[in-house]
Amino acid sequence: MKNPYDGGSTFVMNHVDSAEDVAVRDADYALNWIDSLVLDKTGHRLSDLQRVILQQVWQGRKYFDIAVDYGCTEGHAKDVGAQLWKSLSEILGEKITKQNCRSVTERCLNKARSFKRKLNNKLNHKLEQWGKGSAPDRSFPVTHDLSDDVTMIEAVQDASFVGREGAIAHLSYLFDEGHPLIVIQGEGGLGKTTLAQQFFAHQAVEVVLELVIANDPANITPVEQVVNEWLKQDLGDEPGTDFGIALSRLKRHLRSRPMGVFIDNLEPTLDANGCFIEPHRNYGELFRVLGDRRVQSITLVTSRDRLCEPGLTPTHYRLPSLELPAWSASFAYRQLDVCADTLREMHRAYGGNAKAMGLLSGVIQEDFAGDMRAYWQLHKNDLLMAPDLRNLVSSQVDRLQTLDKDAYRLFCRMGGYRYQTIPYIPTEGILALLWDVPTERQHRVLTALKHRSLLECQHGTYSLHPAVQTEAIARLRHQPDWERTHREAAQFWTHRITCINTRQDALQALEAYYHYMAIDDVAAAGQVILKSRVNQWNQFLPLGSTLYRFGLVHSVFDAVAQVTQRLEAQQVKTPQLGELYNIWGDMHWIQGRVHAAIACQQQTISLATQQLQAPSHPQSEDILSTEQSACSDADPVTDPVNGLQRKTPHRDPSHRLYYLKMLAIDSSLSLGLYNIDLWELDIAAAQFEQVIKQAQQTRHHSWAEKATVCLALVRSYQGRRSPALELTNQVCDALLNAPNDSVGRAAYFLQVLGCAYENIGESDQATLLLTRALTAAEAGHYLQIQGRTHTGLGAIARQRHQFKTAIAHHTTAIQLLESIGAACDLAEAHVQLGLTYQHLEPDENCQVHYERAIALFQSMNAPRQLERISTLRNQHPTLI
Repeated sequence: MKNPYDGGSTFVMNHVDSAEDVAVRDADYALNWIDSLVLDKTGHRLSDLQRVILQQVWQGRKYFDIAVDYGCTEGHAKDVGAQLWKSLSEILGEKITKQNCRSVTERCLNKARSFKRKLNNKLNHKLEQWGKGSAPDRSFPVTHDLSDDVTMIEAVQDASFVGREGAIAHLSYLFDEGHPLIVIQGEGGLGKTTLAQQFFAHQAVEVVLELVIANDPANITPVEQVVNEWLKQDLGDEPGTDFGIALSRLKRHLRSRPMGVFIDNLEPTLDANGCFIEPHRNYGELFRVLGDRRVQSITLVTSRDRLCEPGLTPTHYRLPSLELPAWSASFAYRQLDVCADTLREMHRAYGGNAKAMGLLSGVIQEDFAGDMRAYWQLHKNDLLMAPDLRNLVSSQVDRLQTLDKDAYRLFCRMGGYRYQTIPYIPTEGILALLWDVPTERQHRVLTALKHRSLLECQHGTYSLHPAVQTEAIARLRHQPDWERTHREAAQFWTHRITCINTRQDALQALEAYYHYMAIDDVAAAGQVILKSRVNQWNQFLPLGSTLYRFGLVHSVFDAVAQVTQRLEAQQVKTPQLGELYNIWGDMHWIQGRVHAAIACQQQTISLATQQLQAPSHPQSEDILSTEQSACSDADPVTDPVNGLQRKTPHRDPSHRLYYLKMLAIDSSLSLGLYNIDLWELDIAAAQFEQVIKQAQQTRHHSWAEKATVCLALVRSYQGRRSPALELTNQVCDALLNAPNDSVGRAAYFLQVLGCAYENIGESDQATLLLTRALTAAEAGHYLQIQGRTHTGLGAIARQRHQFKTAIAHHTTAIQLLESIGAACDLAEAHVQLGLTYQHLEPDENCQVHYERAIALFQSMNAPRQLERISTLRNQHPTLI
């Protein structure tokens, strides 16, 4: 018998791939293959970083470049890589390293493809023997997933049926292993019916008995009539006068020869529990006959719902979504203009749904002349625009609404989650939406919804594909549950994250912000940004401050901007608005908008001063949020840099006074730092002196110490060595002797102090401080401090005439700072690299980096920095 995937018509692409295209395609395929092996072995897919490492190593890139692209330290990338090579070595049975990863993978992959070809040949031979009357050999071996998404492109015969080679082989294997009754389960449009039809089209069976069940339960054909029709019309036998007799005759036929039975669209016969509905209970008797292990037949049943009839033990095969290469093959077969990025977005939005693939390709071909990008640009925000797609989802949800009200409400509420930054929601997050269901029943409701094929499940986490979510959230908007759903989801994320050790923790905590904004509770959204937790640097910081330390500048900037602007429009004036301006100022500063940053800190000082001068009123002491606040009234007060904690209730007058003064002092310190970047050194010095005067020997003394460090840096820039040395010596011992658990939170000021020592020629002490700062920053993935510290270490290496080392440090600094958009620090890194090249020889490299620094400083409106660069360029290297 001919295997549809061996030989046959061949799809020839209408263009010639470049070597780069082929390399990328091979890398993507190898990555998917490895991912499937890891999933089979461990039950978990590759992490995002592991996937990035594999992709980049395949292209010959170094760990440093991989770390910069991903946003982690080189050391972390190496650790993850080492664990990955160890795991792959165990899985493939061969030593895998970074150096041999590609060659070994290609060799193993070729072996797997060769095995697959032999397996298909064996399957063909077995089916031919089966067709001649031989009994099936139950020992047929098979791997977990036999799909080959690369060779499928060469085997496309029907653009509507691609990517199912593995599914067909898996169904054959299941029957070969003694599973005669198989329920192919999945959501509408996944391709269940087409798969079953294609399966039977290539089997050595004498006859296939078919039944398509009506969608309307009122029109379902009684099973007694179905069996008699099969006996009379398909098997040439006499119908039974009694249903039991008819089933006995059918059983004899099923045992005597290879046959197929195909029952399509089972779910209308099932109730909310997956059992046959009362008028059609006898379908259970038919299924008992079909599931008898002594029959030679194979029965395929398609259903969106799981069959849970007592006494039946069908094998459920959850049909997976089509992978991206299958969509690519189908679209290319139709000679559409395939854009890889656009196709990836479409595939994700529709969850790899086969029917969506066919509908979309048809519309793109007919209405958009094959231009995929033009179609997606117009329709990506209306995923259920096409009536066929909309009906595909809504019909299944309508049935859920009729059969199971609790599961339907849960489905709609799940539409409130975003599934973007956090694509899968843990079980606890789903159960949090069942506030009106008794605890002992909540898991049953979730299980019932899982059985409807509307959820994507992955190791105890759940997700809705964007198209399905569109339907869920549209229905939720018209229910009274809308607001409470978002509040419950927001509180789930808030309470779930008690400390922040990773970027993922920070992003999960930020999810609450989006839920509050969805219901227009701006005050609560602001409180999410301000809620303080201990982070991996052992600082007790507001979420917004921790987010940007992880390099997530744009995420927190947009969130703070929206909340602050909305509160201003509502004329809300509280200390917490001042704290938002304080964080927003740092966001502007990091991105090079220094004057906007200054305006934000001045606004913080103004708001704090107004509150200090105003009489104390209960409403002025309230935190931004309402009774649903994400923060409790007993949260500690926080030093935004060092993480000092003083647990004073918010409504304690002494706390209010401390808190307002803290904001004003901290903003003054920030103004000094901003003016350093503008090279307004006199203004910066005045700000730091003011902070020292205000905070010295007060409850805010830690700010005086920080200002002392910063003032030392300014004096060193001004060439005032003695005052700078005196100031550095005042605080150096305290920073160097800080406990190990506080080094991370002091890393910024270790780096500042190190640069001050470097400027006054104390290179040994500077190296000690900067090295310790870098170690802490790398351990905590604090990219901004890493970049600034490399800049300082590069300057020291230049002083020692170690120019190769200096260039390496400055290049590393530039790469790190570019990755997070830290414009001020990036400009300084270019200045220092320009200086280093100037020491070697004032060549083109020197001028290039000066010009880049000039462009950045011009965008910041920093004329003093431009004057400084002009002076440096005109100096002889020995005088610098």
